[in-house]
Amino acid sequence: MNTTFESLGLSEPLLRALAAENYTQPTPIQSRAIPVLLAGRDLLGIAQTGTGKTAAFGLPLLQRLAENRVQPTPRGARALILAPTRELAIQIDQSLRTYGRHLNFRHAVILGGVNQTRQVAAMKGGVDILVATPGRLLDLIKQHFVRLDGVGTLVVDEADRMLDMGFIKDVRRIVAMLPKNRQSMLFSATMPGEVVQLIGDMLRQPERIEVSPPTKTADRIEQRVIHIAQKDKRTLLSHLLRDEALKRVIVFTRTKHVANRVSDHLERSGFSADAIHGNKSQNARQRALEGFKSGQVRILVATDIAARGVDVDGITHVINFELPNEPESYVHRIGRTARAGAEGVAISFCDPAERSHLRNIEKLVKRQIEVVTHDLPPEALTAANVAELPRSFGHKKPEENNYRRPKRRFNPRGNRRAA
Repeated sequence: MNTTFESLGLSEPLLRALAAENYTQPTPIQSRAIPVLLAGRDLLGIAQTGTGKTAAFGLPLLQRLAENRVQPTPRGARALILAPTRELAIQIDQSLRTYGRHLNFRHAVILGGVNQTRQVAAMKGGVDILVATPGRLLDLIKQHFVRLDGVGTLVVDEADRMLDMGFIKDVRRIVAMLPKNRQSMLFSATMPGEVVQLIGDMLRQPERIEVSPPTKTADRIEQRVIHIAQKDKRTLLSHLLRDEALKRVIVFTRTKHVANRVSDHLERSGFSADAIHGNKSQNARQRALEGFKSGQVRILVATDIAARGVDVDGITHVINFELPNEPESYVHRIGRTARAGAEGVAISFCDPAERSHLRNIEKLVKRQIEVVTHDLPPEALTAANVAELPRSFGHKKPEENNYRRPKRRFNPRGNRRAA
């Protein structure tokens, strides 16, 4: 028997909003989390990115708030949702407004990078739902513009990303300010030790729901690695992007500086590209994201700040211009493609200095990523680098006189046949 949103016990206003968005079938995390949260239990949810976690906590949160209508206190909130990035905070708020369009709740979003005046004004009379990034929230609490003594529900989303970005202490400070009598839920794609400690601080006998191995990458993503010297990566990137199969692409870099350089290079080469990273103002980041969503921008160059904050359907390719230092970030990066039932391709460029990163990624995802070769002509390369590359990772480097260049060439369209 197929589970439906109605069978999960959701109310008519929520079902009407879901129907308007053509949401008919709950995802596994939604099917398992919604009944638990409607019953008032605390919850630990572990699921890879793109599995529908926002609806999994947002729908029961909205329903419980609607069933217990009380006036929020001035400068207070009835429910608090913490997110690691500005983009994710905005995305969560937009989703909750969509699901709760028939419930007439008051919302506010608190995040850094923009003037605080509107945020202070939004909180003056109190709100039902507050979505916030930890740093700006603590700033406004310190200035006495926000109070947390009326919070009855706490959600910490992407807890492992909070840890990666150095927000875990801020989260603990915020949790300590909340009433003890509350419902709490924590969602994360991976479970490093510090997140496990946070669970003990904020959850009471939680229901644990794990819908997939935390390090498993989406089955519908074709994963490839191309060995290339760092100084030749921009040439290879431009070469690959000339193929129209790469319709909507996110290119990930490790640093803001490289993101800017890659974006500038692509624009000079005639591609529609924009960059998104922490040094950009919030308005500039939103403009870049909106341009990417609308199709005006074909290529979004991003640091890991966007790895979980970009929820855009139709991303055909993710390109790791630089491999991440943290192998978990690889899972989140490539999870930007193959969303909403689609398929996608993830391409990683690997310089000899990044081989240890690739080994760590392969160990985490429990698979060897297929090595493919580029078809750049030798004159396009600034240095001959092929001869020094290993045949594959997980094996000792062969002697040069025994080395054979992999025969497989890169196909940006992937291997899967059209249905």
